[in-house]
Amino acid sequence: MQIKIKYLITVLSLISCFSCASLKTTKNVNRVFENSPAFKQGFAGLVIYDPESNKTIFDKNGDKYFTPASNTKLFTFYTALKIIGDSIPSIKYTIYGDSLIFKGTGDPGFLYADFNSEKTLDFLRNSDKKLFLLSSNFTESKFGPGWAWDDYNSYYSAERNALPLYGNIAEFEFKKDQNSSKSFPDVFDDSISTEKTKSLGAGVYRDIDSNIFRYKSEKRTEASTRLVPFITSAYTSAKLLSDTLRKEVMISPQKPENIDLDQTIYNEASDSLYKKMLQESDNFIAEQLLLVSAGIISDTLATDIAINYAQKNLLNDLPDKINWHDGSGLTRYNLFTPRSVVKLISKITDEIGEEKFKSLLPAGGESGTLKNHYKSNKTYIYAKTGTLRNNHSLSGLLITKSGKTLYFSFMNSNYTVPTSQLKQAMEEILTTVRDQY
Repeated sequence: MQIKIKYLITVLSLISCFSCASLKTTKNVNRVFENSPAFKQGFAGLVIYDPESNKTIFDKNGDKYFTPASNTKLFTFYTALKIIGDSIPSIKYTIYGDSLIFKGTGDPGFLYADFNSEKTLDFLRNSDKKLFLLSSNFTESKFGPGWAWDDYNSYYSAERNALPLYGNIAEFEFKKDQNSSKSFPDVFDDSISTEKTKSLGAGVYRDIDSNIFRYKSEKRTEASTRLVPFITSAYTSAKLLSDTLRKEVMISPQKPENIDLDQTIYNEASDSLYKKMLQESDNFIAEQLLLVSAGIISDTLATDIAINYAQKNLLNDLPDKINWHDGSGLTRYNLFTPRSVVKLISKITDEIGEEKFKSLLPAGGESGTLKNHYKSNKTYIYAKTGTLRNNHSLSGLLITKSGKTLYFSFMNSNYTVPTSQLKQAMEEILTTVRDQY
C-alpha cells in the first residue's frame, strides 16, 4: 500500500511539474506576442502539440486560416508518400509492332540534378524499336492557379508537364573575364543572343512566349550560373530527349486503339525526391509529384485529381477543411489552419516515424532552408519553411531541453515588418518553448 501511495504521489508530482511548465511557457510566449513589434500589425497563429501527453500546450489562432506558402509541400509530401510508394514511375510504355510507344508520368527526377535516370535512358537507348512519345495524357495548364505570371523567368517557377527533363530549367554558365555563355542542355546554344543595353542586368532573360534567351554583352567580373525555365511542349521534350539519347524520338498525337501503355520503368527512390523538395523547398518537384500521384490513381495527369483524392481519402480527419490548389504553395489561393498542419505532422510521424521525418526536413543551423536560422549547439528545430511576400510559416518538430518532441505550426500573414525581424521574434518564442517546457 505504501509503495502504491508513493508511486501515486510521484505521478501526481510529475503531472503538476509539467502543468507548471506548460503554464509558465504559455505565459512567456504570450508576453512575446504582446510586446514584440513584429506581431503588432500582422496576423499570427501558433499551435504546439505534445504527442506524449496528447495535449495541445499552446494555441493562438489555431482555427484561423493563413496563406501557407511552401508549408503546402507538407501536404504534397504526405499525399505522395501514401500514393506513390518506394520508387518513382518514370515512363509507361508498350511495344506495338516495330514501335515503342511511351508517355511521361510527370517524373520530376528525370535528368534533373543528381537523380538517377539510367534505367529509363538505357531502356530507350538500347531499344531497337522506333521511339514515339505520346503527348495526350497531360491536361493541366503549365502554371498553377494563382501563380504570378511575371515569375516565368525565375528558376522557382518552372513549368509543369508530362515528361519533364532537366527540371524544365535551362542552365547558363558564365566564366570570369568572358562575355560568352555555355548553356545546358546545349540544344539551347542556338537560342541565345546578347545585347549591349543598360536595361539588362547580370541575369539571363527569356522571351515570355518563346525559348529565346538574352543576356547583356559584357565581360563578367566573376563566374556565375543562371537558371531560367524553358517553355515546355511535346516537341521540346522530344527534341531534348532525342539529343540526350542520340537517336530520334518522334511524337505520337494519340495511341493506337485497343492497346494500353501498361508497362512501367521506375527510376529514382522516392525518398531522395522528398528530401530535396522539403529541404530545398523545390517547387518543381512538388508540382510534379502531384501529377505522378494523379497518374497512379487515374489515367490523367491533373493536379486536382491528386488533391481531391487526398482530401477525400487521406486528409478527411483534419480539424478544419483545407483550401488546397497546388503542390508547391506558389499560389495564394491555398489556405490552411495551424491546427490542421499540426494534425498533418502527427499523421506523417505516425506513418514514417519522427527520426525519418527529421532526416527529410531542414534542420535549424544545419541544412536546407534553415541552414542559417535557429542555430544552436544542439539542433532543436526540424521544420518546413514557407515564404511569400508578407507571409511566412514554419511547421515541424521542436525538441525541448527536457527531451520532449513537440509538433508545431507557426503561421504569419499580412505582416509589414521585414521578414528577418519576424523570424527573430519567432525564434524568441520557439527557444522559450525549448528551454521551459
